[in-house]
Amino acid sequence: MARERSPALWLHPQTSVTHKMPVCHRILLLLWLLHFSCVSSDITDGNAEHLKREHSLIKPYQGVGTSPSSQWDFWGSTLVTSQYVRLTPDERSKQGSIWNTVPCHLKDWEMHVQFKIHGSGKNLLHGDGFAIWYTKDRLHTGPVFGNQDHFVGLAIFVDTFRNDLQGMDRSFPYISAMVNNGSLPYDHGKDGRSTELGGCSVEIRNKDHDTYLAIRYSKGRLTIMIDVDDRNDWKECIDFGGVRLPTGYYFGASAATGDLSDNHDIISMKMYQLMVEHSPEEDSQDWTKIEPSVSLLKSPKDNIDDPTGNFRSTPLTGWKVFLLLLCALLGIVVCGVVGAVVFQKRQERNKRFY
Repeated sequence: MARERSPALWLHPQTSVTHKMPVCHRILLLLWLLHFSCVSSDITDGNAEHLKREHSLIKPYQGVGTSPSSQWDFWGSTLVTSQYVRLTPDERSKQGSIWNTVPCHLKDWEMHVQFKIHGSGKNLLHGDGFAIWYTKDRLHTGPVFGNQDHFVGLAIFVDTFRNDLQGMDRSFPYISAMVNNGSLPYDHGKDGRSTELGGCSVEIRNKDHDTYLAIRYSKGRLTIMIDVDDRNDWKECIDFGGVRLPTGYYFGASAATGDLSDNHDIISMKMYQLMVEHSPEEDSQDWTKIEPSVSLLKSPKDNIDDPTGNFRSTPLTGWKVFLLLLCALLGIVVCGVVGAVVFQKRQERNKRFY
């Protein structure tokens, strides 16, 4: 049985402090706690979480079907069993998807996805991958991992096949994120480089244990975390601020195979509501009218500053903040030592006059 994972436990180290701890150790401990507090504020904000079952897909997958009372609907090659939802089998030219029929009106949320990608393909002979969606429309088939192009909303791509043979600076499988207002196409030939917010390479195929992906959206910040070693040890993949997403969109998952194939299985999708305080101005606006956008960027294409199409302009990560705090504290210590030496010299000089 897969253990329950609390979003609040992503980055909360257990620390004990004794009164006998040396001062230097206390300083290092303080820096360490400051580092984790900065990371945690970016990711958890100390919020309580609540599972929203109407937006969650959990075994034995009750409420999945085509009836009017169903909370999840599926299409294409999708097969629903008692243990998994298989979006595509390990066969060529298949497409499948599953979509929540209930629009999500949460302003701050976190989705945990337990998945499995496996198949008989060896030596990069497998594909194509799957995507997690939060979009205005649902059940619209198309060329983007089984969903429509020019979508409106958020997409998280788990791409297992390299199309851009010139982009050898990254390895596959590769996880990336894209926010779209319907005006941008997804460029399969370049593996979505020109429109991605960020991404990471990760080994996720043919694992004999559970693999997880967590998507958090809170106060305009999008954070993607992964746990592919089944150790409940989340690692940051994407952390991007300035993201604006409306309420009232639909969650879903889709996958596609081409000349190469894989089994793309969804084990669970668990939606948590994050209890976050917003300003009166934020609460008064109509969140359903917000256009999906990234305010820190003019356009994803405008922020490509190297020939390979990688984004170099990224927000400060936890470790960068930690290093900045460390440098600042070292500067204060050095100034304090210099000041003490100067003060002592002056005292010795004054004594000579008595």
